[in-house]
Amino acid sequence: MASHHNLAKWDHRLTISCEQSVNAVLEALTATGLRVVFVIDKRGKLIGSVSDGDVRRGILAGYQLDSSVVTIMNPNFISFSNKVLEAEVGRHLSDRVNVIPILDSVGRPTSFVSRKAVKYIPAAEPSLNGNEMGYVVDCIESGWISSQGTYVRAFEEAFANYVGIPKGHALTVCNGTVALQLALAALRIGPGDEVIVPDLTFAATLNAVLHVGAEPVIVDVHPTNLTIAPEKIKDAISDRTKAIIPVHLYGQMCEMQDIQDIAHSKNLVVLEDAAEALGSRFAGKHAGTLGQAGTFSFFANKLITTGEGGMVVFKSKEIADRARILRDHGMDPSQRYWHLEAGYNFRMTNIQAAIGLAQIERVQDLLSSKISLARAYSDRLGDLQHLLFLPEEIPHSIHSYWAYVVLFKNDFSADDISQIIAIMLENNVEARPIFFPMHQMPAYAHVKRVGTCSASDTASSQAIALPSSPSLNAEQIEDICFVFRSAVNRVSAEKLVAGQSRTIDA
Repeated sequence: MASHHNLAKWDHRLTISCEQSVNAVLEALTATGLRVVFVIDKRGKLIGSVSDGDVRRGILAGYQLDSSVVTIMNPNFISFSNKVLEAEVGRHLSDRVNVIPILDSVGRPTSFVSRKAVKYIPAAEPSLNGNEMGYVVDCIESGWISSQGTYVRAFEEAFANYVGIPKGHALTVCNGTVALQLALAALRIGPGDEVIVPDLTFAATLNAVLHVGAEPVIVDVHPTNLTIAPEKIKDAISDRTKAIIPVHLYGQMCEMQDIQDIAHSKNLVVLEDAAEALGSRFAGKHAGTLGQAGTFSFFANKLITTGEGGMVVFKSKEIADRARILRDHGMDPSQRYWHLEAGYNFRMTNIQAAIGLAQIERVQDLLSSKISLARAYSDRLGDLQHLLFLPEEIPHSIHSYWAYVVLFKNDFSADDISQIIAIMLENNVEARPIFFPMHQMPAYAHVKRVGTCSASDTASSQAIALPSSPSLNAEQIEDICFVFRSAVNRVSAEKLVAGQSRTIDA
């Protein structure tokens, strides 16, 4: 229940006469922006309410724009006497009830209580409430602010311990994209090799393959969990296939048992892109540790952050040791300025690692907050009939819910999704579309694709990611759900009215 509210003198734009039409409701809803109006009889007594959802349901039931408002109004609305304390009224506000009339002794509205405007809620923001400041100050005071210093190794060891791999098998890098490139190079994947990748991912997955000279091969994703479809991988394997990059999208684990079985049968490398999946697990093993290598991102919106930064983990010590050399210009670790290979400068700074160490100390609390947030969303949004599905874990896995992505039914278009996002932003809640499929973009027009990618196309055009900061409190979650539900109902009502208008015109 909402605890923040406004008390205001009655706004006569909130009432329409029982003699008016459904069309008058639409005009009033637009005028007030409160998404509900109230119906009064000839004496001014309140007799019903009409929300944008009531309009939608009325039109679906066959009522016309010129039908009487009485035909679609709800006679069972919440109201209070002007003798009731304002605080008591405010406790009845929720994401379903955003305006409560206060009536005089004969039932005429004199004032109303409504929700206060939502304070701006970004799509994501970091949580830096631990030892971050202290470690950074210590790092600066030590003078070791570059890629040398004690925090780099301390962060690598703490990370390795958290994901359950031996010390020395985790390497910090300067961002999540080069993490992929370093892993590919260390695994000796390059020119002439094909690497199977999902169509629905961030561009870094394909870019890394291209930058090592290999050729990505795009395949479609599963229509509901949105991760690479194992049956599509089988269709894409050729005599040049060297590796598969399953992407644990938005924290959802790929179907790793099937993928590992395919890889084992064809002697293929599995490199997990776990940029968004810190905290996710499959069959008890942490994301990134099931294949030969795994990569993570520590961008500012990830579960833990170093501002920019990433981590690569390897199953093999030998390959990890080679990656460590490649990360530092290919330099011999036992002889400075002696280069064994043409390597890279992919090192993380000691300052970044100081932040990372403080973050990994809090990772379990941050993960718990993400999972709790997802459950709160699902509890509050599960009854929205326009949603095709809400995110949930695949069997034998833990979903870290880096982002909470909802998919709409196919009666909502990409333009409708954009309108919902715009309405939410108008109400100070930043939601976002999800990634574009790789095959749609000009940068990858030359990239080989096997089969159609209809699931990727559908998901990209009909999905929304809700705010996902682990620091969101109960009041903010309620605000987000209220704004989202209102935006969905508003767009739905407008679509139905537009459709009816076209029918009448025809």
